[in-house]
Amino acid sequence: GAALHRAMIVGPPGPAAELRKHIAKVLAAGIDVIDGHVAMDGEDADALVARAIAVDANMLIVAPGAMPEPGALRRLSWRLEGTGIDLVVAPTVTDVAGPRIHVKPLQGLPLLHVEEPAMTGGRRVAKEVSDRLTALVIGVVTLPLFAAIACAIKVGDRGPVFYRQQRVGLRGEQFWMWKFRTMRRGADSDDAEHEQPNVTKNVLFKLPDDPRITRVGRLLRRLSLDELPQLRNVMNGTMSMVGPRPHLESELSKYGDDGRRRLLVKPGMTGLWQVSGRSNLPWDEAVRLDLYYVDNWSIGLDALILWKTVAVVVTGQGAY
Repeated sequence: GAALHRAMIVGPPGPAAELRKHIAKVLAAGIDVIDGHVAMDGEDADALVARAIAVDANMLIVAPGAMPEPGALRRLSWRLEGTGIDLVVAPTVTDVAGPRIHVKPLQGLPLLHVEEPAMTGGRRVAKEVSDRLTALVIGVVTLPLFAAIACAIKVGDRGPVFYRQQRVGLRGEQFWMWKFRTMRRGADSDDAEHEQPNVTKNVLFKLPDDPRITRVGRLLRRLSLDELPQLRNVMNGTMSMVGPRPHLESELSKYGDDGRRRLLVKPGMTGLWQVSGRSNLPWDEAVRLDLYYVDNWSIGLDALILWKTVAVVVTGQGAY
């Protein structure tokens, strides 16, 4: 609770509530909303500043649609001078990362220029190279682990070590995705039988305590080791180290137009949804995170996600 920004949100009920909800998800931002929402209607800048001081706020966040007339924001910034209260403006542009946004002043009018997502070019080549080099290094280092897991699966029930399944990849092309087998043989045919308790509501088929998972498989899933064979997919170019979740063809029809945008990049072994809750996330939030990645990916973001993946694997958050 130390070193927090005590924030007051100014804006209409809808945008203010959405902004407050988004802030609450990002604890690392250090923003504690103590008063929201406050409508600008009927309150001038002096009244807003007085209210902020009264609730001991040190940050005033202006939500989209908060300023009823031209010049209101400028006058508010003047009134805040010398109060120690920071003024933060939330633009109407959402889910766009900072590197794509540039401010272009036009005779005192600040315009936000939003660059197109980088789908091709030099950065894409760099990502391809780094993906394959990373997969090669991890593959070589984990070869003894591969052998140990293969032996454990084989001893467990004498079944096949690997499991492959057709998934939808870049531009909707299908590919075979590889995993270590974690379920008993023939488990695919039992999907309909176990569909009722599907905890992710209609789209993803995930059970927190699936009876079809073997004892070895439960440990592999807990540690996310069942995903290791996907290094082969990264090496052959059908997957990336970081990207959206690779989906089944049967799930594709449930994406909607927004969800299909995820097919503009390769699916990944890990991604924003994996480091933000994995199977515990509601479907719409998983889609939002995947779309954010598609539109704002960078080598730096990939490195951050890979680093966070280590912590998620260690804690087993959302893994089942």
